[in-house]
Amino acid sequence: MDDARVELVGWGEGDFWLLERANAPEMTAHLGGPENAEQLERRHRRYLELPAGGMYRLELAGSGETVGSVGFWERQWRDTTVWETGWEVLPEFQGRGLAVAAARGVQAAARATGAHRYLHAFPRVDHAASNAVCRKAGFELLGEVEFEYPKGSWLMSNDWRVDLASG
Repeated sequence: MDDARVELVGWGEGDFWLLERANAPEMTAHLGGPENAEQLERRHRRYLELPAGGMYRLELAGSGETVGSVGFWERQWRDTTVWETGWEVLPEFQGRGLAVAAARGVQAAARATGAHRYLHAFPRVDHAASNAVCRKAGFELLGEVEFEYPKGSWLMSNDWRVDLASG
């Protein structure tokens, strides 16, 4: 897998369209469904103002074509602060290994901060594609956990982790 297949480009004011584009039922089925306009605007602001971590638009290397997004942010987990990550690849670009490249790229970005030892991903247990991305990107499966997302909604997720100290 060549991680240079995608480039992580810092989230910018002009990237709101990507949130709108990804706000389709097929893209949000494992995330609680589409958001309304106000929720999308709040998400965009959070991405722009992320106090720690980073949010990125994914570009296909060499073409500059936007294929999705990836990010990492702080989360309190089991009495410690860790990085959490999530990604999405637009439907027409899925199945090409781009999410795996993005997950590896975000590991490097989180590692470079030197702030936290672990990066976690929490895909729903029934989200086969995201669980496969975690496995292929080198995350270790720690097991199933009850996870709150969106706020007020509990679901069963897999807890995948990468030890950023192991290089």
